[in-house]
Amino acid sequence: MSTVFELNDPSEMISPALIYYKDTIVQNTRLAIEMAGGAQRLWPHVKSHKMEKMVRLQLGMGIRRFKCATIAEAEMTAAAGADHVLLAYPLIGPNRKRYLELINAFPKTRFWAIGDDLEQLSILSGHAVQRHMKINVLLDVNMGMNRTGVPLQQAEQLYEKAARLPGLSLKGMHCYDGNHNNSDLQARLKQVREADLRVKEIQGELIKKGIECGTMIMGGTPSFPCHALVTQWFLSPGTAFIDDAGYQKNLPDLSFEPAAAILTRVISHPAPGLFTLDLGYKGIAADPAGVRGVIAGFDRAHALFQSEEHWVFEMNPEHTKEVPAIGTVFYVIPTHICPTSALYPAVSVAQNGNITEEWEVTARNRKLTF
Repeated sequence: MSTVFELNDPSEMISPALIYYKDTIVQNTRLAIEMAGGAQRLWPHVKSHKMEKMVRLQLGMGIRRFKCATIAEAEMTAAAGADHVLLAYPLIGPNRKRYLELINAFPKTRFWAIGDDLEQLSILSGHAVQRHMKINVLLDVNMGMNRTGVPLQQAEQLYEKAARLPGLSLKGMHCYDGNHNNSDLQARLKQVREADLRVKEIQGELIKKGIECGTMIMGGTPSFPCHALVTQWFLSPGTAFIDDAGYQKNLPDLSFEPAAAILTRVISHPAPGLFTLDLGYKGIAADPAGVRGVIAGFDRAHALFQSEEHWVFEMNPEHTKEVPAIGTVFYVIPTHICPTSALYPAVSVAQNGNITEEWEVTARNRKLTF
């Protein structure tokens, strides 16, 4: 068995080990830049990797804006030298103070917050006024996923009210649409076109009233190619740069290639036709339910069950006598790379079949300095 993930000499690699393939990451980033029509239109999410060195790599390729889900990610990204950092998560409780301290600590970085509730935005406004600060804010819009955001039909009214709050500078909208993930590209494109038209109407009404609303950040990886065609707004893919088995299966139109795999070994033959890997759900994300990863280049077995440190496979009926030997090295492409990356303190980085460096998963913890 030979795959693009195979190392020349894995004998000293402790398993399980998460490996990032640098050349593929660069290739995926170049493709995203091309699809967007330029690096200046990208506002990618860092939650998929949480790594400062990954941010620095993409800064070197011309991407200057990044999106984050935690204060730690925002600090990491600012420390890497990003020009713009969006914290795409509601600021509630102590995170308000942490966020304001972060702004003061990195004066060369322009920070952006989101909000979807007038009361909470009013509290943030009070903190900003007290500190003589002006905070850039985007209205978080619910595009149908029902996770966060103000419903589209209420967006214009809330935007007008929030725009009057002192200490806040409302600049536009953040429109994440993880629900626009139909495996058929044309169906997905139709969903996105209809939603973007409605957002554009709201934006137009606000501008007519003399209210600033020029910064629009749209979508995630599934809807990325659709928003790229429909509008000229900012685009916010995340997983695309590393990709995973989930997107490979569910979004066949995307041309990104998996750039991460977990090195694992066969450790036991517990019964005839069975083998066990040293890859439990402490080494690969248990999200989503179902198949949690795909063994690269090996389709002769199927998963039976997984526990904390073990993953048991059964050979398919026509291959029962071909059980891989104990010690066999496999490379598993995670179904969901984002939570998988967060399980490791660092990843090994490979080029041309050799481990060339190590990248710390910088923002794996919830707090760095602030």
